Amino acid sequence: MEILQIIEKGFWSGIAALGFAVLFNVPVRTLFAIWMLGAIGGIMKFFMVDFWGLNLILASFIGATAIGIVSIPLAHKIHSPPLIFSIPSVIPMVPGAFFYRMMLGLIKISAHTNETGMGEVLAETVQYGLKVTFILLSLAVGVAVPMLITRKESAKRIKIKL
Repeated sequence: MEILQIIEKGFWSGIAALGFAVLFNVPVRTLFAIWMLGAIGGIMKFFMVDFWGLNLILASFIGATAIGIVSIPLAHKIHSPPLIFSIPSVIPMVPGAFFYRMMLGLIKISAHTNETGMGEVLAETVQYGLKVTFILLSLAVGVAVPMLITRKESAKRIKIKL
């Protein structure tokens, strides 16, 4: 994948983050920062998968961690809680296609009457289910850990030029 395609995917990740921010009724002053964080997270994830060859789970974790880290100084600069920035920005990284394929596999398993081909469908369904689970865990941990590390007292002393 080319750099321009990754930047385009990052742009659309920011737009999706903006949509979730509007859905969650966040303050208007935070919208540009949420778009920026969504774009940064999307660009980081796709860049690491395509150019560094990282696993999708690890790339999602690193992108979510970057969102969590950058949301803390933004929260102090714009005077809003860090969750206002991080949650809508990380939602576009949720693996909807894998979850959809897992659900289709579960439907096939429940409707399957004969034994032929059942092992392949079951293995594929479990594979997608595990991917979904680990990506969602990596997103949750990636957003939460920076906020847990920088608690109230230490976060106010962080000086990052934005």
